Amino acid sequence: MAERSTPALEVRDLNVYYGQSHALQGVDLTLDHGVLSVVGRNGMGKTTLCKAIMGLEPMAAGSISFYGQSLAGLTPAQIARLGIGYVPQGRRLWRSLTVDEHLKLVARKGGAWTPDRIYSTFPRLAERKTNGGAQLSGGEQQMLAIGRALLLNPKLLLMDEPTEGLAPVIVNQVAEMLKRLGSEGDVDVLVIEQNIGVACSISEQVAIMVNGTINRVMDAGLLAGDRDLQQALLGVGRHAHDETPDSAEVDTPESKDKDHGPVRIYLSNPKVPTRWSQPVPVRVIEGSARTQTQEHASSANSSEPMRALARGTATTVLVAGTLDTKGDELRFMRDLLKANGLRVQLVDLSTSGKPSGAEVPPHVVAAFHPRGVSGVFTGDRGTAVAGMTLAFERWIRQQNHVAGVVSAGGSGGTALVAPAMRALPIGVPKLIVSTIASGNVGQYVGPADIMMLHSVADVQGLNSITREVLANGAQAMAGMVKSRAGAQAVTSEKPAIGLTMFGVTTPCIQQVTAQLEDDFDCLVFHATGVGGRSMEKLLDSGMLSAVLDLTTTEICDMIAGGVFPATEDRFGASIRAGKPYIGACGALDMVNFAAPETVPEKYRGRNLYEHNPQITLMRTTPDENRTMGQWIGEKLNLMTGPVRFFLPEGGVSLLDAPGMAFHDPEADAALFSALEETVRQTTNRQLIRVPHNINDQAFADLVVQTFRSFHSVRTKKASGE
Repeated sequence: MAERSTPALEVRDLNVYYGQSHALQGVDLTLDHGVLSVVGRNGMGKTTLCKAIMGLEPMAAGSISFYGQSLAGLTPAQIARLGIGYVPQGRRLWRSLTVDEHLKLVARKGGAWTPDRIYSTFPRLAERKTNGGAQLSGGEQQMLAIGRALLLNPKLLLMDEPTEGLAPVIVNQVAEMLKRLGSEGDVDVLVIEQNIGVACSISEQVAIMVNGTINRVMDAGLLAGDRDLQQALLGVGRHAHDETPDSAEVDTPESKDKDHGPVRIYLSNPKVPTRWSQPVPVRVIEGSARTQTQEHASSANSSEPMRALARGTATTVLVAGTLDTKGDELRFMRDLLKANGLRVQLVDLSTSGKPSGAEVPPHVVAAFHPRGVSGVFTGDRGTAVAGMTLAFERWIRQQNHVAGVVSAGGSGGTALVAPAMRALPIGVPKLIVSTIASGNVGQYVGPADIMMLHSVADVQGLNSITREVLANGAQAMAGMVKSRAGAQAVTSEKPAIGLTMFGVTTPCIQQVTAQLEDDFDCLVFHATGVGGRSMEKLLDSGMLSAVLDLTTTEICDMIAGGVFPATEDRFGASIRAGKPYIGACGALDMVNFAAPETVPEKYRGRNLYEHNPQITLMRTTPDENRTMGQWIGEKLNLMTGPVRFFLPEGGVSLLDAPGMAFHDPEADAALFSALEETVRQTTNRQLIRVPHNINDQAFADLVVQTFRSFHSVRTKKASGE
């Protein structure tokens, strides 16, 4: 297969005739990867485009390439064998063959898509396995046509009007499946669609076809919100799925980033086009533009605000767990939540294959596994539970209605639901009634705001103890959900920033916070492994506008095996965010262990410091510092936003100051040199040596000055100056 950098489909200057009728007139279209929608009125050439790609209609001129390979002259069978699946308009099923026979007829061994996976994706087909093609409803026929094409395990799927004539609930199911195909990345999809809502929801870009040619390719969000453009190009106006008020405005990145002054309004077609219209010359469009001036209240501080926590459409509480073993307990909690007037769904995560009466049965969740249900129902308990854990996490990421999640179980049940809970935004109530809640729950909670309630007795049947504890859990969830629904979103007028701190860098953070707290909502994270992950989770969620990562000590524990280690993804959120990053070598002089007797034998002769009876610190060596400097430097090289990383020569912590227990200029020099040798310094990415200790006032002043310079630049750009 060609490199992924090669477009999946590339159509250039394609011309197709029906006799003397010029159906396709120089079509140019590129599908790099993912999902691309093509919309247009009837008779614009959309179906002809599909047929030309599949070799069902001959090309008069032009080219069609599939991952760089020309399709010219190939038969439909040869094109299908290359890896292009086709769902034609009208479905074209055999009336006498059953659903199962249709699927088995085209199934291939060893592929990711199997009949079982099709049945899990479309449970309705599983119920109709023995029905003939003529005995299926329109929606069921469309599901079967899609499933038949997927069983060829194509690299590219062409779908011609897949939602035509379907009931709204089936339309939504098909749209969700297309979104999932695009997000998983195994199959690229070209969708011909007249339903504007579906076309814009499943792909980021939409190609508009007018008079046998591609008029333009535009952002799906802009098309969905521009009814005038829909009317001009597609002959449609307000749609049944569109509930936007007439006065609604569409926010685009441009409208947010530019000052609200005079605006030029361009009409792509000053006159409503017909099928025979020619493209409008640029000079005509520019000459027809009008100027509109809008006045908006300006703000002196236009920094990005802290994002509101998810509330709006969150309407359903999920009660999740294994109903085959914890059914009575989970239904008991479900009933209490319903008694509180909440909408509740049972999500069954059982892997036994037993019948389920849950609103979301196991096979629906299992279908979200990368290999479908076959990746979950393996017959082996260990791999089945691991598969369901992954599937549930992927399933819950696709849900936009979750008001809260509650579960109950032992260690296995807790491990099953915790990753999915961690995937939800901060603020969405998450509660687990568990037998392990009285022990170390860090591996389950991680950086998330998960509430753990000790079950006292085993979660095995309803008795005088479990009823009390489960009821408390359910009522606590009801209270949290109702409180969030009735309260204003937790927001701040001040932009939120994250700061990392350890006990030995506390003075630094206090001095920085004192200078910034009037203008920023300063969130301080304790650098204990989970603290760094929590900060980065918020940054990934868009809830932090900036970070002052001045205490990077978690890298020490990751390198040397301490008790507060970072993960390999430390700094990953800053890399992904592309925002200005300010960091420092805070507390990179120490590795953390518990009580002195827990220090590994190989470290017993090292420079150790008893921070308190429960925490023992170990001074890092020059070799360890060189390793850390190289690791951090490689991460800084991956950041695309401005980077300023401070090297405090006067010491990286309180203990590293002259005369203190960890003062070691040689070790610090090894750290700084490794960073300078590794980091590719540019005007955008700089290491800054300063003569101060990290806790000196002069160091804090320099950090704040640097931060405000970035903030000032971003404010000016946002206001259009």
